[in-house]
Amino acid sequence: MPRLTFEKELESLRESLARMGTMVESQIEASLDALRRRDPSAADKVRHDDQYLNELFRQIREQVFMVISTQQPVARDLRDLMGVQYIASELERIGDYAVRIARMTGTLCGLPDLPLRSEFGLMGELAIGQVHDILEALIARDMNMAREVAARDNEMDRLYHRTFELLIAEMGQGTDTELALRAVTLLLVAHSLERIADRVTNVAEDIAFLETGQVVELG
Repeated sequence: MPRLTFEKELESLRESLARMGTMVESQIEASLDALRRRDPSAADKVRHDDQYLNELFRQIREQVFMVISTQQPVARDLRDLMGVQYIASELERIGDYAVRIARMTGTLCGLPDLPLRSEFGLMGELAIGQVHDILEALIARDMNMAREVAARDNEMDRLYHRTFELLIAEMGQGTDTELALRAVTLLLVAHSLERIADRVTNVAEDIAFLETGQVVELG
């Protein structure tokens, strides 16, 4: 009976983790859509909806602690529980970066309306794809897929460094304070997207830990 109870609790945690991942993916998509459309109301909704993500994270964390204290898991069972906890923490942080992009969108809406560089579209698509695919790898417990998703971080880094250099160059070309503030704000957006990719790599490492019990560096 205790074993059956533990399996039910673990399955419940996995379902909550999958739900959290779906929410995070939606938050990133919504924040980038608000950025593209310069929509402050849509950006505000991303910030508001973050409370639901935070609450789900709190519930997962409390459930993990409860199962550990009541079921006294050993070896692989404990590894599964800690893996859920680690991944939930990474997803919560990814959600925070979506909120940060939404905040930057609010700032950009009060600044000159200029076309976004193509790199932002590429970085956004890459970030959304990475989050989606790492969740697929998590559900399938597929280490090879997790490694492949983590490897895309190199492309994100390349795009980020290019965007950084271009925006710094823009800032050095004039004295308009609003244009300079716009460039700084976009730098923060780009940095948030780059950090999302880093967090995805951490999730890939957590999947490897779940499957092997070994700490693997994929970054």
